[in-house]
Amino acid sequence: MTNYTDIAVETNGHVALIEIRRPPLNFFDISLIQQIADALDAIDADPEMRATVLAAQGKAFCAGANFGDSAQQAGDPQAAKGDPADSLGQIGHLYYEAVRIFRAKKPIVAAVHGAAIGGGLGLAVSADFRVTCPEARFAANFTKLGFHPGFGLTVTLPELIGRNNAELMFYTSRRVTGEDAVKMGLANELVPLNEVRSAALKLAREIAECAPLGLLSTRATMRATLADRVMEATKHELAEQTRLRATEDFREGIKATEERRIAHFKGR
Repeated sequence: MTNYTDIAVETNGHVALIEIRRPPLNFFDISLIQQIADALDAIDADPEMRATVLAAQGKAFCAGANFGDSAQQAGDPQAAKGDPADSLGQIGHLYYEAVRIFRAKKPIVAAVHGAAIGGGLGLAVSADFRVTCPEARFAANFTKLGFHPGFGLTVTLPELIGRNNAELMFYTSRRVTGEDAVKMGLANELVPLNEVRSAALKLAREIAECAPLGLLSTRATMRATLADRVMEATKHELAEQTRLRATEDFREGIKATEERRIAHFKGR
């Protein structure tokens, strides 16, 4: 398979493993999301591949988005600097690449061994299934930063865990433990930390034992309009993020997160 700069792709039998290699926190940018989408395209084009595991090195599965010195849309307060207009242009292009992930044809299992925060949660939710552990944390921390959810989460999260649970995560920005994630349907399996990847590979192999044409057909039915709905959602999400990034509350949310304190929001 193709050589990538920030991911590695391995295959074993009918299962592919995509490993994110930006430890310790695996913050993403346009390039990383594009590489994941490219790898999924290559897996779709390989008739021997029937399922994919998405995993990561380091401490976190993915702690959110990082646009270098520009602002970020989720997860990394240190990246929230620079020209907001430049950053928002990057976010728009990033969402275009993210929709490509949702257009992948073959089942994906995410091995969430650590934090999946903000856009990192969006990436985890783009998979069909999530295997996790007690140490993992899932959070849609957008409102704590002072702005609006992104990465299509306003579509994907309610469908996965129900509207009210999604509202709870959005409105509180709370971190959900691995145990609670399984209880609410955010994750499918809970295993010890050192078994997350092996359990995800086991699930992918179980999927890969099924007839490939039947898998493709069934998944296409189950996710028929998902990518298009995510695309429409990200347009609205980006518009709201653009509006809210100009507020005092957004600046305060970023500063409070940097300083690890409760934010003093003013509603302006």
